[in-house]
Amino acid sequence: MSNTSLMPSSPKSDTPWWKIPHVLLIPALLLSGVVATSTMVVISSMDQDPVLDKEVYERERRAALALEGQAKVDALMAVQPAQQGRNHAASPLVPTDN
Repeated sequence: MSNTSLMPSSPKSDTPWWKIPHVLLIPALLLSGVVATSTMVVISSMDQDPVLDKEVYERERRAALALEGQAKVDALMAVQPAQQGRNHAASPLVPTDN
């Protein structure tokens, strides 16, 4: 009795590996990841926010503090830091000078 009949026979295919769609899926997915990453890098580096100069901010803030009335409130609202502006966008509060 021979054991060869119990083993499944693998069909030999003469098809080259690059003609099998499932094999081409691997490099296609890798290439799409590279393209997506490159696209995100280009988009994020196109319109960068400028780095603000602290001396200019201090000068504008001192000028705003020299004003009076509604002009002072408007000037202080314009030069307040982004986090305070975001957190108090709906409130009329102006940061006080400490």
